[in-house]
Amino acid sequence: MADGRNQMVIMEFILLGFGDLPDLQNLLFLMFLVIYMATVAGNTLIVVLVVANQHFHTPMHFFLGNLSCLEIFYTSTILPRLLASLLTGDKTISVSGCLTQLYFFSSLAATECCLLAAMSYDRYLAICKPLHYSTLMNIRFYLQMAAASWLNGCLAAIILISLLSHLQFCGPNEINHFYCDIIPLMELSCTGTHLIILVDFIVACVFILPSFLLTLTSYVCIITTIMRIPSTTGRKKAFSTCSSHLNVVTIFYGTLMVVYILPKCDTLRDLNKVLSLCYTVLTPLVNPLIYSLRNREVKEALCKAISKCGFQKNLQRL
Repeated sequence: MADGRNQMVIMEFILLGFGDLPDLQNLLFLMFLVIYMATVAGNTLIVVLVVANQHFHTPMHFFLGNLSCLEIFYTSTILPRLLASLLTGDKTISVSGCLTQLYFFSSLAATECCLLAAMSYDRYLAICKPLHYSTLMNIRFYLQMAAASWLNGCLAAIILISLLSHLQFCGPNEINHFYCDIIPLMELSCTGTHLIILVDFIVACVFILPSFLLTLTSYVCIITTIMRIPSTTGRKKAFSTCSSHLNVVTIFYGTLMVVYILPKCDTLRDLNKVLSLCYTVLTPLVNPLIYSLRNREVKEALCKAISKCGFQKNLQRL
């Protein structure tokens, strides 16, 4: 099928990925395979602990379970396709497959922004409003916050994908990235993208910016409250946990902003590809460590579960 300029309409794309590093393909495959397995195992462990342990049926752990569940889906949207291309050398992906990957990536990324905001607000109430925490953060409220996070992510992605699905791609069909992203796709379109750019900006302002501002405001209030704690030990302990959470939020939002807000030029393409690894690969890997395994209660429950499993195995051997 040809368009008005006698160009063939593209039916599939080529994800270049890390093709500029041919000697490192096997090493990259092993590295990403280990990262994927560790990410899925770590986040699955957190979900199981939160669901199985009655002591963890609290707002904070409920949000942790949601975040870990999201990270499993999030990394599974990107890494299996990347691993397959590194292993087989097949870098092709259909237009519909590309849009499907972009939908799930976009919806889960937007959902994570909302969940991070909900978690920061939960910590704000716990630290800054401890006497009113149980009243304000009741079961109905935190269920509504979690549901709204997932719903907002889905709505944001549906709006963008519905517009992108009407674009035509006439060539070239090479995407200089390791997954389908909205900016490389629009660059390959042979139809107008001004409306999509405008809608993308509006969606970011409506769905993402409020989450970022709520997260930022919550942590500013938390840090201000922590600085007022008279006990040096208590202040250090609270600030240690808060700073680790803030580091993950900074990496996630910071790299997103650099990739999607800074002017696009050829010199930044490779840098953007590296930075994309931070919010697609790094944060799903470290979130269980930062948010959960640094938590004393989670570590104690994990140690008890491991000890129990080891004890049962010893009994079976006897």
